[in-house]
Amino acid sequence: MNDIDIQKLTFEQLKKIRAYLKKMIENGGSDLHVKANSVIRARIDGRLMQFSGEVLSKEDALTLAKELLRGRFSEFVENKEVDLVYPFDEKNRFRVNIFFQIDGVSAVFRVIPIAIPSFEDLNLPEVLRKFTQLERGLVLVTGVTGSGKSTTLATMVNEINLTKKKHIITIEDPVEFIHKDKGCIINQRSVGQDTLSFKNALRAALREDPDIILVGEMRDAETINLALHAADTGHLVFSTLHTIDAKETINRIIAQFPTGEQPRVRSSLAGVVQGIISQRLIPTIDKKRRAAMEILVRTPRVEKLIMENRDFEIHDAIEAGREHYKSQTFDQSIYDLYEAKIISKEDALNNATSRADLKLRMSGLSGGSSSTASVEQTDTEDIFSLK
Repeated sequence: MNDIDIQKLTFEQLKKIRAYLKKMIENGGSDLHVKANSVIRARIDGRLMQFSGEVLSKEDALTLAKELLRGRFSEFVENKEVDLVYPFDEKNRFRVNIFFQIDGVSAVFRVIPIAIPSFEDLNLPEVLRKFTQLERGLVLVTGVTGSGKSTTLATMVNEINLTKKKHIITIEDPVEFIHKDKGCIINQRSVGQDTLSFKNALRAALREDPDIILVGEMRDAETINLALHAADTGHLVFSTLHTIDAKETINRIIAQFPTGEQPRVRSSLAGVVQGIISQRLIPTIDKKRRAAMEILVRTPRVEKLIMENRDFEIHDAIEAGREHYKSQTFDQSIYDLYEAKIISKEDALNNATSRADLKLRMSGLSGGSSSTASVEQTDTEDIFSLK
């Protein structure tokens, strides 16, 4: 099973999948789902839709894996899953995860736009641009799979590339958006192809004269430790986690470590974190999607809450800091999208953190908690004290 004679492959299955990929692109889809013993489906405007009438057999799914992976097929058999980037044409690339499941082989193809969107294209809040102007510290982008984390990070890196003269190292699995050197030198490393692991590449990066390091995902305690150290020693570090909000992000990072080490990690995190951006993609009235964002901004109060293990108060600190610090909760962001008639009331309520509170605010019975109460009277420039 491991050995493949490439000369005997006809690539008929890959040709069929390419036709479905083309159809998905034309319909503005984001993901193509291919599964043995099932029909082909695509995610269009956030919803899965059936794309084929015929069922892909177990044998044809395995053949597709061979045609797609070629020389990496033995790696697939050994590891049971493989990530790769599949170049479709000059305008489209796909991030692919191919894996074994109970019925055979499955694969998910996610669109990677060739063009890196701008802040204006994504309607990103201006405070995110401030994060790109920092000299050191840790900025995290979080959210569930498919929430647009990679796109937001690519846009922020591109902003730095256009406005600064820095050395940027990215460590990704796999490399998605390709950055060309503009103002910056950008070295992009793909885990598995250019380095063995995130932690190996991050350890090496500290000896490669970087100004900025992007770590595609902080998956384990050692990687987190290295990222915190890099941020503490004069580097600007960007990374992602699969967490739903700032509070869970902080808890997840701390929980990666044994109980005895947690106070040290909490202190280190409190000292270096500059921002946590959490995203949810919400369907818009014009049948597209827009990211609602919770944005934690470093303030003396936030630092103190993290230090003192008062994570349950972080939501209130984010909410109260909106006017002075430009932080915002999910519900504040969602309400703004609703008020601007970008999303429907139903979708706003379905994606709210507190459906009841948002409903009250929509009815005019609550002004929300975004007043300046409890906000420290610190100069707003102190937010970026590590600049």
